Amino acid sequence: MPSGSLLELDLSIIFVLSVILIWFMIFYQLILTMAGFFHYRSSRKEKKKVDTMEFDFPKVTILIPAHNEEKVISYTIEAMLHLDYPEDKLDILVINDGSSDRTAEIVQGYAIKDSRLRLYDVPKGEGGKGKSRALNLGLKQTTAEYVAVYDADNTPDPLALKYLMVQMLQDKSLGAVLGKFRTINKNRNLLTRFINIETLGFQSMLQSGRWKMFKISTLPGTNLVIRRSLLDKLNGWDEDAITEDSELSIRIYMEGYRIKFVPYSITYEQEPESWNVWIKQRTRWVQGNNYVGKKFLKEIPSFKNKFLAVELLYMLSLYYVFLVALVSSDILFLLGVFNIVVINLPGPYTLVWIVGIVLFLMEILLALSYDREDKFSNLLLTFLMYFTYCQVWIYIVGRAIYLDVIKREKRTWVKTERFDVAVNKK
Repeated sequence: MPSGSLLELDLSIIFVLSVILIWFMIFYQLILTMAGFFHYRSSRKEKKKVDTMEFDFPKVTILIPAHNEEKVISYTIEAMLHLDYPEDKLDILVINDGSSDRTAEIVQGYAIKDSRLRLYDVPKGEGGKGKSRALNLGLKQTTAEYVAVYDADNTPDPLALKYLMVQMLQDKSLGAVLGKFRTINKNRNLLTRFINIETLGFQSMLQSGRWKMFKISTLPGTNLVIRRSLLDKLNGWDEDAITEDSELSIRIYMEGYRIKFVPYSITYEQEPESWNVWIKQRTRWVQGNNYVGKKFLKEIPSFKNKFLAVELLYMLSLYYVFLVALVSSDILFLLGVFNIVVINLPGPYTLVWIVGIVLFLMEILLALSYDREDKFSNLLLTFLMYFTYCQVWIYIVGRAIYLDVIKREKRTWVKTERFDVAVNKK
């Protein structure tokens, strides 16, 4: 067989395998989206029941790591002080992590007026070493039975914390619970609109869907509650992890506990408004997952929870296996368009691509419907995302690989830049 024919055959096989892999992942996400729909339906019934019940709530400490947060911290404190939770059981601890702006001054001004709020200044020389480090230091400042975590730009609904605590009180098998986060600045520009669609889709598919199907969900960095006894047993947060939430999630499951997603516990957070800030944030996420994968990959065979093992592999494949398939198929598609390479294998590949895009759109639209954001403008934005925002992830994963594997740069936690954004929940 001529060498040119062999090359053509090899490229054809790569192309077909890429299409199969992409379709498998799209199909899996479709199943998760449908499962998420049923979880949201049951959650609405659960919320109605919870709203009629009375509970003896225990003391909970809210940890809020804060590093140069003067632009947003007042909004956050106001929201925390308006939480519907017994005043004598609520302890709000802002951890001033080496701030050089007015963060400490603003927090102290509120603390003087309300005893529920405390300011903890990280000792000089120990600040700015990452969120995990700040949380561990803050944990030492409380003896509360339960610990909640909120980022410094978060403004939770008044009932958000109570809804999370109810789950912990009702189900002793839960090591932690998490709520939903919404994009408070979603209407600022095209990027924030993309991020809003992405985050809602992620939570409706991967968080809600996985919980319904496998009783698995993954901690985010905010709007969560953890049992203090479990944190002590796990020696707190891993200070080498820059995605401390996903790392801690796996250790919680390894201890035999579960983590539940509660979609009606809602907080609002600020998302990046510039592409440069977004790329830095997302690169940090990929690098963080690289660390998590490297740390736990060898332990997968010993996992008692086999679904957790599958999900860990899925988390890794989401970035890398899908990336390889996407890049391969994109390159071959472009080579075919310009007649550089001809794929002679029979099959309705154009139709396959069209149907794949349609399924992607329908999945996202269904996910958005849970939050009543399934409007036509978001459908158009999702279509645009497929060819722009989603493709930028190729660069982000490549950048993370370069920093971790080639440059071997030390992983450091980098705070997402804040913007002056008025609180707007429309």
